[in-house]
Amino acid sequence: MRKEVIMYTEIGCFVLCVSGWILMCSTMPTEYWNYSTVDGIVLTTANYFSNLWKDCISDSTGVSDCKEFPSLLGLDMYIHVCRALVITGIILGFFGAVLALVGMKCTKIGGSDITNARITFAAGMNYIISGLCGMIAFSWYGNRIREEFVDPNFKAQKYEIGAAVFIGWGGSTLLIVGGFVYSIFSLSKPISSASTLSRQVYVPGIPEQDLESRRGKANRYFSRDAYV
Repeated sequence: MRKEVIMYTEIGCFVLCVSGWILMCSTMPTEYWNYSTVDGIVLTTANYFSNLWKDCISDSTGVSDCKEFPSLLGLDMYIHVCRALVITGIILGFFGAVLALVGMKCTKIGGSDITNARITFAAGMNYIISGLCGMIAFSWYGNRIREEFVDPNFKAQKYEIGAAVFIGWGGSTLLIVGGFVYSIFSLSKPISSASTLSRQVYVPGIPEQDLESRRGKANRYFSRDAYV
């Protein structure tokens, strides 16, 4: 496979994965993980929304008030798991970006092609695991909202899936796809160096530098006397 194709593919995957990582990071401060609207009197409307860290409420005038969760131990287990998975995915995505910058062909930092291939493969695995962590967290949170919404025996306030969950799904998908392509193309990097090594002939008793010089003299000799 041509080096230019691998290089441009790596750049495209890097942009894809970084975009997904940014989308996942943006869900952390976003307050609209879920939302609910309560209509009362004609001009009175209350909007309830929350995320992994706090509950918020706003009225028809646009004034909103947020309150952090009072007790860490009093939260449901899925909140703790979603927090841990999203934070883990963000950390893995950051290290995946660092490894990708080192292993990419255009940066020329990693060293040989085989070393670059290993670093790029590690970056792809980090991106895939990061995307899976985010996908599990957002899917679990969204499914919990769906279960409560369709449950006829659930009498508390019912919520709908907010924009942050959809953004997280999109970012996680980009991370998984980009990491998967990264991992596949990293396996084709050592091919060029392996083919180069296979063309080298080792002659016992002759140093490599002398062998190269003799080979060059022979090539010049045959090129000069080819038509004599």
